[in-house]
Amino acid sequence: MTRDEALRDALRLAVDPSGGVSVESLRELVRDDDATEWDIATTATHLGVNPHTLRYYERIGLIRVARDPAGHRRYDASAVRRLVFLTRMRTSGMPISDLRRYVELADAGEGTAPERREMLLEHRDTLRSQIAQLQLALAATEYKIATYRKAPRP
Repeated sequence: MTRDEALRDALRLAVDPSGGVSVESLRELVRDDDATEWDIATTATHLGVNPHTLRYYERIGLIRVARDPAGHRRYDASAVRRLVFLTRMRTSGMPISDLRRYVELADAGEGTAPERREMLLEHRDTLRSQIAQLQLALAATEYKIATYRKAPRP
């Protein structure tokens, strides 16, 4: 494999990695099964977070959770949708302070949609820049791996 071919291959692998994002991974953002309510353990497992994270989000006002007669948390479809969004935004690096502002705006109603949209546009731009930098780092890694098929280089 020539150096140019290795560079092209590395770039392709960095830009188009296997196992990308599927529609299934985003489905919970539009979950509308209002009949389903989950306890904290089920919700945490489903979201891939610790129950302490869910309690923390509730304590700082990012989510309001109904309680059953015994006082146990019950997460309905609306709560799960919000938590899916919150956990995705945290994974993407959005600060808690921005999430709090976003939730305040969302709770204030439709009149705040333009401001929420602007927040998300700014966050998207930040993510795109970070992704571009990560793709470049991945391409460099892929290229270096390809060079080791022949002989190690510094």
